[in-house]
Amino acid sequence: MKILFVLLGLLPLSAFAGAACDAHPKSEWVPENKLKQTLVEEGYTIKKFKVDGNCYEIYGRNKEGKKVEIYFDTKTLAIVKAEVER
Repeated sequence: MKILFVLLGLLPLSAFAGAACDAHPKSEWVPENKLKQTLVEEGYTIKKFKVDGNCYEIYGRNKEGKKVEIYFDTKTLAIVKAEVER
């Protein structure tokens, strides 16, 4: 999981609307608290966390203090889309 967060620093800031996450039965979703805990342990601060369609979405800051908007797959927690302030 740590590698996914490291890659966020390489993503450019770009405007996009939503993300197309795969649909999974809710019984297969990783609990929201697990993702939140992992992000905090990686140095992220979460301003807003929500479910956006079939994605988990966060707004906050990464460990470098840059604003982020990240969409995660609800089953695998893989990053589907990310916007990182330059």
